Amino acid sequence: MTVLLDNILGGLALGAVYALVALGFVVIFKASGVLNFAHGSLLLFGGYLIAVLHDDLGFAGALALAVLTTAALAGALDRFLLQRGGQDAHSAHVQTIVTIGIDIVLLTDLARRIGGDLLTLGDPWGDAVTELGPLTVADSRLAAIVVSAVVIGAVFALFRFTSWGLSLRAAAEDLEAAALMGVRLGRVRAGAWCLAGALAALAAVFLAAFPAPGLERTTGQIALNAFPAAILGGLASPAGALAGSLIIGLTEALVVGYQSELHVLGEGFGDVAPYAVMLLVLLVRPTGLFGAKGAARV
Repeated sequence: MTVLLDNILGGLALGAVYALVALGFVVIFKASGVLNFAHGSLLLFGGYLIAVLHDDLGFAGALALAVLTTAALAGALDRFLLQRGGQDAHSAHVQTIVTIGIDIVLLTDLARRIGGDLLTLGDPWGDAVTELGPLTVADSRLAAIVVSAVVIGAVFALFRFTSWGLSLRAAAEDLEAAALMGVRLGRVRAGAWCLAGALAALAAVFLAAFPAPGLERTTGQIALNAFPAAILGGLASPAGALAGSLIIGLTEALVVGYQSELHVLGEGFGDVAPYAVMLLVLLVRPTGLFGAKGAARV
């Protein structure tokens, strides 16, 4: 029972971090119809900034600067590389392909800088643990759950109670109608990309924190496990991204925790388990758990 509870708590912490990344996928897709395959490299960029700056600025200062810089980079990529392609559905498909090229460029440069090193981010939790009854929990996992809950709550409030959030929802419903009603689609897109970049930089802290060994050049690829979480919940649904992330996080933690009992599925099955769950759900609900069928005029 203790092992099960430990795996569940670890899965909730992992799912909370995945939710930060998955929300980035969703908010960009809602604003522009673009699937941002460069999201993992943006996360790695934010984590790298924290790693190289925390000695001089302290963890809080490095985190703040990394969040702002990653948000600015994401916004600049959209403004100067993607928005030039237009705002229609065909352009969104082309821009999705462009993000693959952006990802290759960013990952190549960051991998060259990081090399084979394991970088520490200077987080205040270190390898500290807390006793919760029979469980011994890393403080970084508790921090991941608390911080993610606060940030996700703030993001949902942003969607619900601000004019930008209203504009984002209008753009997600119908880009042309939103533009005719005076919604500045460029600003909505820019805000969405900046928000996604900021969330990615924050998620990097917890993906590299104990019990992980640190930030490495493959950390961005690990973050892409949040992609099936976004698909699973429905790409246009923030609530779906949250639910999908928790499902994926719990699945991955339980599969890894019980790997010895699941050896017949092969070693490393935990790496593909998120995608297996995604495929199984999409066989039943092709639009995702919270996705809705759309009507198109032809």
